[in-house]
Amino acid sequence: MSAALDYRPDAPLEDETPDAKAWLKIVNAYRKPDLKRSSFELAVTIVPFILLWAGAWASWHFAFWPGLALTIPAAAFLLRLFIIQHDCGHGAFFARRSMDDWTGRVLGVLTFTPYDYWRRAHAEHHATAGNLEERGVGDITTLTVAEYQALSRLGRIGYRLYRNPVVLFVIGPAWVFLLKQRLPIGMMKDGALPWVSTMATNLGMLVFAAVMIWAVGLGGFLAVHLPIVLLAGAAGIWLFYVQHQFEDTHWSAPPEWQFQHAALHGASHYDLPWGLRWLTGHIGVHHVHHLSSKIPFYRLPEVLRDHPELKTISRITLKESFACVKLVLWDEARGRLVSFREARRMAVVA
Repeated sequence: MSAALDYRPDAPLEDETPDAKAWLKIVNAYRKPDLKRSSFELAVTIVPFILLWAGAWASWHFAFWPGLALTIPAAAFLLRLFIIQHDCGHGAFFARRSMDDWTGRVLGVLTFTPYDYWRRAHAEHHATAGNLEERGVGDITTLTVAEYQALSRLGRIGYRLYRNPVVLFVIGPAWVFLLKQRLPIGMMKDGALPWVSTMATNLGMLVFAAVMIWAVGLGGFLAVHLPIVLLAGAAGIWLFYVQHQFEDTHWSAPPEWQFQHAALHGASHYDLPWGLRWLTGHIGVHHVHHLSSKIPFYRLPEVLRDHPELKTISRITLKESFACVKLVLWDEARGRLVSFREARRMAVVA
């Protein structure tokens, strides 16, 4: 945990590569948020979410079943609220710690994500992303080819099940957002804050649910809010997956591992169509975000506009991203992610 607590995205490293130093200095110029713009982004996200939620409930109430499709765009706006909560966790949204923290905590009730607990785990993810010796917190579990081949038959079956798309993107969201985040798993012995964060969020969720059930009924609440949370959760896990699980990502062990290089090359530029970029809070510009996490999400397009060289680094398109699902093992010899089939073929050749 000390790595996360000591992590400063602007901290220089004596042995970092010159290009990483240069890019870090360049992108840090975009770190200052605009209070009016941040307030506007929050408003244009939460108001449509409320309206779409109400529309989905009205459709359920009047048995207009096609109207329940409104849960899909509502989930997209809930995902965008999570991106705002995410920026608050980095101190990047309002750049005023109290405003960021309380905005993040309130949004956590809607996203089913305890803010302070998640913020600490996410800080560790940023501090250690791409470090083979620091895997396990805030990451999709990724084994090297050698580690996988050293597993027992039962261990291999377990890893294959974990990496199955149904488990990751269907069962996974329900586990993470409905169950796992109800306790500070991974931080059970890390002091009071993770417990206070999760329990306060749980209480807020109960109050929110009670009010909504009183207003719209238990059936209406479950028919509308549960699908929204699960759809948003699935989309969020997919985004997180694609941002680090692509063929030419970067993993290494110290002393080769360096924060700036791993940030720029171990996180993707997920080049989505414009509408999806907006709905996902431009989080696809993830390599820049990892390089300087205090850049507000709405300023990330400015970075690419002013420095188009960054567009091509670790770039994957929407079409290309679907192939990332089969990439499950890190091949240290070849420096890329490979599929089970490729790993098996290499083992036969060897």
